[in-house]
Amino acid sequence: MIHEQNKALIGQFRAALYDVNEANLLSQLQSVFAPNSAVKLTFPFEDLDGAAGLYEQAYRPLIAAMPDVERRDFIVMAGESQGQNWVGCAGHYIGVWERPFLDIPATRHPAFMRYAEFFRVEENKIVEMQAVWDIPQLMMQANAWPMSPSLGIEWLVPGPATQDGIITKPHNPEKAAASIKLVVDMLNGLAKSPQGVEAMQLEKYWHPKFLWYGPAAIGTTRRISGFRNWHQIPFLKAMPDRGVFMDKGITFGDDEYVGFTAWPGMRMKLSGAGWKGIATSITEMRMRSLDFWRCENGLIRENWVLIDLLHIYDQLGVDVFERMRELTIARQPRPFQK
Repeated sequence: MIHEQNKALIGQFRAALYDVNEANLLSQLQSVFAPNSAVKLTFPFEDLDGAAGLYEQAYRPLIAAMPDVERRDFIVMAGESQGQNWVGCAGHYIGVWERPFLDIPATRHPAFMRYAEFFRVEENKIVEMQAVWDIPQLMMQANAWPMSPSLGIEWLVPGPATQDGIITKPHNPEKAAASIKLVVDMLNGLAKSPQGVEAMQLEKYWHPKFLWYGPAAIGTTRRISGFRNWHQIPFLKAMPDRGVFMDKGITFGDDEYVGFTAWPGMRMKLSGAGWKGIATSITEMRMRSLDFWRCENGLIRENWVLIDLLHIYDQLGVDVFERMRELTIARQPRPFQK
């Protein structure tokens, strides 16, 4: 029953951020996080000091920008990996965007920001949180886009087609193991990319109507052909030395869902031109990405992927936020230079 217990703990966290009461939020967070918990959030937040840091540096500014913000999960799953117990959540933060957030101008309209958040739980307390917030998605909605265009489609990414991502049934270790095996076998196939398209054998693992929900700046693709043309080929051409830290990652399953995290999960050099319009670089980078997969009848049908792209740009010395400020100078509160 450990996984049901851990989901219940995260349920308190989710409830606090669904009906947000800012006066109580800090104490609510402190009640579910261990005193010395490690909180790892997307760039520019980075490592935060437990529940207090998460509240002061992340949630408080978000609430100031969207006073009626609410959290809407479409995946909640739990499982064990390498002797650790994890809960994974995916969904959107939604609210009327009334004031700037991270200097991104407000729209005065409802806005959404997708998230993937993983929680490691020990003794009924969160001891580690890893989270990618799709902040570029907000730049896009604010008409303040500072990066190159997406190759995939940009939209409000949906939850699972089967509407069963919030898993409440008792944990089934055998079914979870089968889902994990399918995903790991597929990932091992992807690792054969230097041998060519045929070596990956994606048709063995992906459903013909497979959907890959990438982050803003990459977008969503459908079918193997969409994934290859709008994401994989440009990505591998630019970073042929891509290495994945599978041995250091956390892979856990719950029913037909699988979650994967490694912080970071990849290392590479941008040695080839073309990806996102960025110039080549000799800098070895680390990439943070959080994944959820949904399996169906022995094939993978949906994959939600969030990548900390702002962290990639930062490692390459590109200040995305400053470019965004320059593009929106007329909407920024600082004085316009005459």
